[in-house]
Amino acid sequence: MSKSLCVIPARGGSKRIPKKNIRDFCGKPMIAWSIEAALNSQLFDDIIVSSDNAEVIEIANQYGASTPFVRPAELANDHAGTTAVVKHAVNVVDPDRSRYTSICCLYATAPFVNADGLQQAAKNLDKPKCKTSFSASSFAFPIQRAIKLESEGVSPFQPNLMGQRSQDLEPAYHDAGQFYWWTRQALDEDAGMFSNTSFPVILPRMLTQDIDEPEDWEMAQFLFNYLHKP
Repeated sequence: MSKSLCVIPARGGSKRIPKKNIRDFCGKPMIAWSIEAALNSQLFDDIIVSSDNAEVIEIANQYGASTPFVRPAELANDHAGTTAVVKHAVNVVDPDRSRYTSICCLYATAPFVNADGLQQAAKNLDKPKCKTSFSASSFAFPIQRAIKLESEGVSPFQPNLMGQRSQDLEPAYHDAGQFYWWTRQALDEDAGMFSNTSFPVILPRMLTQDIDEPEDWEMAQFLFNYLHKP
């Protein structure tokens, strides 16, 4: 019988936006929106939060996630990678590799995530060649016509395409930074997230927002309130 685990990484430190993971966002701690989306999806046998911070752990428990361990300090710094954090969590709660057949990493700062996107990604893992799935969205402007700033003036990255019409250029997509899924075997094998065995869930641009700077936070709240207005 297949079982799924959701891991929500949420360390205590955040330099640009202090306490970002638990700061109030449109009436709830930021992490609460991710926990509720995971619960509403009805996909997961267990939803755990990986954190080094007592306040984060307390809030995570209040909103329905479990916190079976405290993340070690070496995985709670600015250089710790997401995959390493997820693998640590899985190894703690399923050391004999027999409990879960799929693993989802859901970011704590993804207030636009919803059950539908998570469910689409879970279905992708049922495809014969799929090992991983993640959220993606399209660039709003053709990347082929990007320019770079020089010491004097500017120059195009792809000069031969600057005259092409936008509609004639191939659409480009980027990681939307909401969630990442692996089959258990793929996680153990360190399967690449961006490869021909990965099937993305394409999200509308209005449902994606990086939240790294205070300006991003304000923009995200504005958009969230607009999307959820009566």
